[in-house]
Order: sequence, then C-alpha cells, then structure tokens
Amino acid sequence: MSPPTKLEFAVQMTCQGCVEVVHKSLKDVQGITSIEVILDAEKVIVETTLPSETIKSLLEKTGKRAVLQGMGSSKVPSHLGAAVSILDTGSEMIKGVIRFVQSDEKSCVIEGTVDGLPSGNHTLCIHELGDISQGCKSCGDIFGEGLTEKVKGILRELKVGTDGRAIFRFEENQLKVSDMIGRSTVIHCGTVNPSKSAGTDQDKRLVCGIIARSAGLFENPKKICACDGVTIWEERDKPLAGGNRSNLS
Repeated sequence: MSPPTKLEFAVQMTCQGCVEVVHKSLKDVQGITSIEVILDAEKVIVETTLPSETIKSLLEKTGKRAVLQGMGSSKVPSHLGAAVSILDTGSEMIKGVIRFVQSDEKSCVIEGTVDGLPSGNHTLCIHELGDISQGCKSCGDIFGEGLTEKVKGILRELKVGTDGRAIFRFEENQLKVSDMIGRSTVIHCGTVNPSKSAGTDQDKRLVCGIIARSAGLFENPKKICACDGVTIWEERDKPLAGGNRSNLS
C-alpha cells in the first residue's frame, strides 16, 4: 500500500451543522487516518491512502461542492513538491487528471482518475518532453528509455472495464516530482514493450498532458480563478471540452 498523503479541500460550509455533516461523511472510512474540518476557512484536511477523487466524492455526497487545493506529505513537515497533469490532448473523448506528491526524499505518490478510455489494459508513462504542439506525437520518447533495463518512465499498467474509467494510486521509488515537472504524461494503448517502443509507439498514444508544478498544503488560498475571474465554485462546475470538470477536478 502506498503511504498516506494529506489532502486540502475547499468545501462550502456555513455553520457548525455543515462541519458535523462533513465530518460524518468521512468518519470510519477505511483508508482515512485523520480529518480536520476548519469552518472559518471552509477547509477540510484529510490524511488518507485513498485517491483524492474518492475523498471528493464522499464530501460531495453531503450536497456540498469540494475542490482539491493542495497535497502534501504525511511523513515530513516540509513540502517536498507536488505536480499535476491534465490529460486533455490526443482525444476528445478521454479526459483525466493525474497528481504527484513527494511523500519523502525517496518516494513519490502518484494518483489519478481518467475517463473515456477503451476497455482493456493500457500503460501509464512519463515522456521526455513537455511538448504537445503536435498532440501526443511531440512528447518525445518514454523518459529513461534505453538507459537501463527497467525504464523509469513506464509507471503502471491500467486495467479498464467497460465503464471506461481508471482510478489509481501507487508509490513510485525511481522518480521524484522534480524529475517529472516539465515532462508529459501519456497513456498508451495496450502493454508497452520497452525494447521496441522508442519512436514506434506514436499511434498507440491515447491521451497526454504536460506535468506542471502544483500547490502543496496551504499554498493555494485563492477564492477567485485568475484565468477568468470566477469563483472556485463556479470554476469547479465549468465543463471541459468533451468532458465534465465535476468528474475531473
């Protein structure tokens, strides 16, 4: 099991009754080790081994909107780095978000939710370049390909059912967040053969996105989205092209 991380959610709350409802929605859930609800700041801090999408779904079953604002380590007090990759290039049907947080000096927790994938087994990879100017074809080769027998950039095989959704969370010990920022995340159709994939796999790249630095715990106090001036709650409900932000935030 991957180590726990702390997740910081903005949750709409107006009274002590809201606090009690939110706390009850998370209490006694296996995989959650601590819950802190801060009414004045409209924040909920959860220490958990569950994916952030699972926690957000539990919070929103209360009828309140929730937005993930930061991730951090449960092991060390200082922030060691976090990143996010929005998968929205390469397919109008496939959308997703992958998050990375450095849990200690040696380990990185990677978690994500991707919708619209074809059923079957696919492979999550890190590619060398953060270039999507030509779609997923310009992301370069898989990171670390040809350097060692175990290719660092081949992360995990995803098993996708008929609903087209992949939810995952795992620990990675070969890469750090700092290694991945500025590169790209690509999901390949089928299983990747590291000895044959260099430069020959472009037609099998289903969806991709650049990996960018994201906020750690308490590093994102915004209530207004700088890109278009709307509140985080309005931004939370705006649809992505071909998808729904409410499934991907």
